Amino acid sequence: MKNKDSRKIRHRRLRAKISGTKERPRLSVFRSLKHIEAQLIDDEAKRTLFGKKDLKVGKGNKTERALSFGESFAKEILAKGYKKIIFDRGGYKYHGRIKSFAEALRKEGLEF
Repeated sequence: MKNKDSRKIRHRRLRAKISGTKERPRLSVFRSLKHIEAQLIDDEAKRTLFGKKDLKVGKGNKTERALSFGESFAKEILAKGYKKIIFDRGGYKYHGRIKSFAEALRKEGLEF
């Protein structure tokens, strides 16, 4: 079994337990080899409320870019009126870029 397949199995197991609502949407994270992207999703209405990629984030290594992307993403989420979210790590292990992204969200004031 490949790493990608293992991640999809972990993500399926995780998604069986969590779901986003209008009041508390799910923040889904996707990590490619170079970039990271996130979406705010209302699973009840089956709608993506907001999404963004880190393509225009400044210089630094991938972890530093994920940190600055998390800060800017959190500011935009808070501006839209969402304070509490459900964090969906997408089946990725909670370390590296995913961890720094999540810590940046918490530092800016999001609750999950």
